[in-house]
Amino acid sequence: MTKKKSAKPQKPSAKPAQTVSAETKPDLAAVRAQIDGLDQQIQQLIAERAQWAQQVGKAKGKLAAAVDYYRPEREAQVLRRVVDRNDGPLGDETLVRLFREIMSACLAQQEPLKIGYLGPEGTFSQQAVHKHFGHSAKGLPLASIEEVFQEVAAKHADFGVVPVENSGQGTIQSTLDMFLTSPLTICGEVELRVHQHLLSRSGRLEDIERVYSHPMSLAQCSGWLRQNLPKAEKIPVSSNAEAARRARNADDAAAIAGETAAQVYGLKAIAGPIEDRSDNTTRFLVIGRELFPPSGHDRTSLLVFIRDRPGALYGVLEPLARRGISMNRIESRPAHGGLWQYAFFIDVAGHVQESPLRDALAEVSESAGDVRVLGSYPVAVL
Repeated sequence: MTKKKSAKPQKPSAKPAQTVSAETKPDLAAVRAQIDGLDQQIQQLIAERAQWAQQVGKAKGKLAAAVDYYRPEREAQVLRRVVDRNDGPLGDETLVRLFREIMSACLAQQEPLKIGYLGPEGTFSQQAVHKHFGHSAKGLPLASIEEVFQEVAAKHADFGVVPVENSGQGTIQSTLDMFLTSPLTICGEVELRVHQHLLSRSGRLEDIERVYSHPMSLAQCSGWLRQNLPKAEKIPVSSNAEAARRARNADDAAAIAGETAAQVYGLKAIAGPIEDRSDNTTRFLVIGRELFPPSGHDRTSLLVFIRDRPGALYGVLEPLARRGISMNRIESRPAHGGLWQYAFFIDVAGHVQESPLRDALAEVSESAGDVRVLGSYPVAVL
């Protein structure tokens, strides 16, 4: 491809070119002209970036599919630099979202990534897909977390996004249990601020006799429900989007879900946000089929099977502590290999390919029955 020649765009100024005093009212036409000029420069630069992204593809040579071009460690590094450079007035989260969409669109020039998630359309899992991969990726709504794992393992999806824990309600056990038997690895994480809303067809609180939602969402809003709908039946369903689908069929039914579900299923918001905790956040994992290189700020998830002997768990944790490696989370689950046998899921700081974690794991393997690295991946950027 021959790259089109164009005039080199001037570096956009952080302030309007026309300087006015604090007391002088700016000329609206002049301000709009400045904005139009900047819009043109921005568009030229985005087009140029897309052309260079094509050159990256050529430099890598002929690869099998879009998934072979995707590098989460590289995206994390780009987004961290966006945050480091930001002096306002736009916030870090806004700029990260804009650059994520630019990278998503550039990658999709070859072929959109296919991302499996817990559906149907309108779930928080879909929001997590958009936050991490941008809107140019193709979302594949699936019926269960197990099916997300299966579709990624079968290569019908390039990656999957699954919830793993909530700041108020704790771990999603079904996700952890899948790692006991799945060969997939963790390639990334997404932290999504979750706002719950009460949605219905009529939009009237007094009409509601039953409320549908995912069990975790019902738990997140239990205090609000006790105070405002104490007599309404609470009915757990497979997802919040499924709750919205059911609520749209009757005036006496409501769903607890995100605002996106209201738009998708034609419902009205009665109240919201109604979650009991103002910091309600869900962490999602990005699952794939390979381990990626270090990004410079990574987290590693381990699955450790402990030998049944005194001090076994200490033998796993002591090498980490001695090297100053931070442990973010530890949780036990039945190992499915025998009665009363347990596996430990442990999140630690660092990448498995780098010291000191690499050295610590070599020592941990001597104390544990088995140590499996579930993934080393970039820490979520906002």
